[in-house]
Amino acid sequence: MALRRGGALATFVVILIATVPAGAYLKLGSRIGTRSMTLKWNRLPIRYFVTNAGTANVSAQQFQSTVTRAFGTWDAVPTSQLSSEFVGFTAAPPVSGDGATVLGFQNRPDLEKVLGATSFMVDTVTGEVVESDIFFNSAFSWSVAAGGETDRYDLESIALHEIGHLHGLAHSALGETELRAGGRRVIAAESVMFPIAFSAGSIASRTLKADDIAGISDIYPSASFTRETGSISGKVTKNGAGVLGAHVTAFNPRTGRLVAGFSLSEDGAFVIAGLDPGPQVLRAEPLDDADITSFFDGSLNIDLDFKVKFHDRLVVVPRGGGVSNVEIKVVSK
Repeated sequence: MALRRGGALATFVVILIATVPAGAYLKLGSRIGTRSMTLKWNRLPIRYFVTNAGTANVSAQQFQSTVTRAFGTWDAVPTSQLSSEFVGFTAAPPVSGDGATVLGFQNRPDLEKVLGATSFMVDTVTGEVVESDIFFNSAFSWSVAAGGETDRYDLESIALHEIGHLHGLAHSALGETELRAGGRRVIAAESVMFPIAFSAGSIASRTLKADDIAGISDIYPSASFTRETGSISGKVTKNGAGVLGAHVTAFNPRTGRLVAGFSLSEDGAFVIAGLDPGPQVLRAEPLDDADITSFFDGSLNIDLDFKVKFHDRLVVVPRGGGVSNVEIKVVSK
């Protein structure tokens, strides 16, 4: 993530990489002085353009249909008020600063591990997103086939991830990889916002998971989200001090839904919203399966020196309410 400021607007970029590391849900935010802000669109629907040029194996019309379907997947989340609108085709490239939100292909062979990237123009006073652009790297081979194609990356899956960024979601850490020659390979992911893509040919990331749904609903909540779900808040501590950057997961054994968050302050505080009512199994773990900078600013002192710890009892989440002051005590490795 690169940050550049000018006047009252800030520009930054989030990327998705192919088979090596590039958080859960984690909302995109910006720190201006001592203030922290969640980045979001205040004016809905989000109006977007699509470039009128395709790439090998994908026509402009196929590209538009695919990204519109991906936008529609996010719009269809019943506990979110999010909405989007396709405005039309444009000859303009997907670059920041022109006042239009544009999605399109760009040939970037120099970015040999980057499948796509999302850039933003943000009001640094309010945190409002005023423009966002997504480019898909045409140096890779792409597919829009219903069942996917061997050795081609699935455009709908990658678009769903990048549009998640456009809406304000950062990376999720709900995934597992294995190290192979040439980089890491994803073997499981419980969020389309996991920062490493499945291998070429896979269409496994066309469907939103519980973590994605909770995250987008937390940013753009409907009345039913507040009424029907609950939350857990508390701290992760080690030797009495807070743990910064701990990954905290909440698993409902009745529904099988898995949602997660991070401890985002020096005192180890965390909040996980969008949980199904009922029992939740809480677990705290260090980030160990991806580059830390995929989730946090490199200047932060993220604590990785602790063992995985389950909370000592089930936490029962009420419908439309929350459980607070939960403490998960971890120990050093």
